[in-house]
Amino acid sequence: MKRIKDAFVFAREGRVLEGTLPVSGFERLQDLLTDSEGEVAFVLKGFKGERGEPMLQTQISGIIALACQRCLEAIPFDLDVDNLLEIVPEGAELSQDELEDDTRDFLPVAKELDVVEFIEDEILLALPVAPRHERCGLPGAADAGERVHPFATLAGLKGKPN
Repeated sequence: MKRIKDAFVFAREGRVLEGTLPVSGFERLQDLLTDSEGEVAFVLKGFKGERGEPMLQTQISGIIALACQRCLEAIPFDLDVDNLLEIVPEGAELSQDELEDDTRDFLPVAKELDVVEFIEDEILLALPVAPRHERCGLPGAADAGERVHPFATLAGLKGKPN
């Protein structure tokens, strides 16, 4: 399992970690996929920000097969994650101004960073809420034939005396 032993040192020294991970290794992602074939490529670059703060540039790419929420068939989803995160100590007190600043995203870290878990988190955040094909019907909708309106019988009674 890949780990960065000290994320703060990683950033301060400008280290780079890159590689590939199998899609089958992401446990929390499995329920959203039609198959777990393939792999994703990642690059993690540490550096110091303008104020000397530890930063992490995260790039993830690959294609995963998401399940369409309407027909349950596969949708090839092109992952293209490129995030810039400021590394902060876990449990650090951030001011309200820092939390509301939309130009900054934070990555709370105790010290060690589990790369596989982190990459999986970033993938989950990048996924659409309800993936579906642009033109997609419900399962079995093509076989349903003409739609029956629930009040069609009542229309026949309209105008008849009781």
